[in-house]
Amino acid sequence: MSLRDQIESRAKEIRTDGYSMSIGEVIGLCNEGDIDIHPEFQRIFRWKAEQKSRLIESILLGIPIPPIFVSQREDGVWDVIDGVQRLSTVLQFTGNYVNEDGKRQPGFPLVSGEYLTEMRGFTWTLADDSSAVSVDSGQVALVEDEDEDEDEDEGQDETELLEFDDVLKRDFKRAKLEFRIITKGSDESAKYDLFQRLNSGSVLSPQEARNCLMVMINRDMFALTQTLASDEPFGASIQLSERQEEQAYRQELVLRFFAQKDFNGPDKELPQEFGEYLTTWMRGVATGRGISSADEANFRTTFELLVAAESDDVFRKWDGARHMGPFSISCYEFITSGVSYNLERWVGAKPEELSERIRNVWSDDVFKAWSGTGMSTRRRVPRLVNRARTYFA
Repeated sequence: MSLRDQIESRAKEIRTDGYSMSIGEVIGLCNEGDIDIHPEFQRIFRWKAEQKSRLIESILLGIPIPPIFVSQREDGVWDVIDGVQRLSTVLQFTGNYVNEDGKRQPGFPLVSGEYLTEMRGFTWTLADDSSAVSVDSGQVALVEDEDEDEDEDEGQDETELLEFDDVLKRDFKRAKLEFRIITKGSDESAKYDLFQRLNSGSVLSPQEARNCLMVMINRDMFALTQTLASDEPFGASIQLSERQEEQAYRQELVLRFFAQKDFNGPDKELPQEFGEYLTTWMRGVATGRGISSADEANFRTTFELLVAAESDDVFRKWDGARHMGPFSISCYEFITSGVSYNLERWVGAKPEELSERIRNVWSDDVFKAWSGTGMSTRRRVPRLVNRARTYFA
C-alpha cells in the first residue's frame, strides 16, 4: 500500500467536525450530562490558582485559548479528550462543577492577573456569609480535601471578596470556546490515539496518562487498579519515593503485575519500548476482558505470601546477610512473575521456604545477567519473566 493509499484509508476512519459555542451553552450541556468531563481526571490534572485565574483572564480579554477536543459517543454524549482542566475551571468558577461523588463544588476567588491586576478577590457569586478570604496563590484542587490542613493559609493576606456584576457575567457567558469533535462514525480507537498524542510530552507521567485512558475506556478496570494499589500487603511490599507516588507509579506496578502475568513470548526484546508496550497491553485488556476476579485473587494472594515471607524487604537486594538498598524493579518483575505463575506451589508452603527462594534470586545467573544497571526494560522483562516461572516452580 502506498503512502497516499494509507492516508486516504486512515482519513476515512477518523471523521472530525468543529465549531464554537458560548460558555453559557457549554455550561448548559455539561449540566445536562451532554458533555462528560470525567471528574475522575481531577485527581490527576491539578491546576494552581494562578493557572485558573490566567484562563479566566484570557476569556475576559478575548485572548484565544486552545480548542477543546471531544469524541462523540454512540449515545451522543461528548467525551472530553483534551481540555478537561479548562472546562473544569470554567465550571468551577461559575459554581457549576460537580465532583465524582455527584456533589456540586463552590466557586473560587481569582488572583491578580498579568493584565487584569484588579480581578484579585473577584468571584462569580458571593455566598451569604462571605466577607473576606485568604486568596491562595498556591495549588488549589478542584476536589477539595475535607481534612485539609487548617493552618495552610496562615500568613496570607485576607482579601475582600467581590462579585461579578451582571454585565461581567453576561460577557463571560457569551465568550466562545472552540471545539474539535471526533464524530461517532470514526474508528473507536481514534479518540484514544488522539489522547495519547495530545498528552505525549505533557506534564502527565506515563501512568497518569494511562489512568486517564482507563477512565475513558473501562472505568471498572480503573477503579479496580486503584483498589489494588491501596491493598495493604501490596503497599507494605513496595517502598516508593514521594515523587514516584505523585506520578502514580504505584498504579503502574499493579498494571505491570498483570501484564507480566499475560506475557507469552520468547526471550527477546519486546516489540515496543516498555512504556508503549504497557499502554498497548492496557488498552487491549480494558477494551476486552478486563481484569478477571481470578486474576484479582491471584494478585492479592501473591502479595500476602510475599509479605508473610519477607515483609517490606521482599523487593530489596539481599547481600547474603541482610537486605539493603532501595526498591528494585527488576526484583519486583522477577519475584511477582514467578510466584504468581506458580501460586498453587507456594500457597501451602512455609514462609521460610519462600523466603529462602526469594533471597537466592540474587545468586541466580539469569537474574544477575539481565538485571544490571543500564539494561533496557524492553530487553530485560521477557527474559526475567520466563526465567522466574521456572525458578519458582
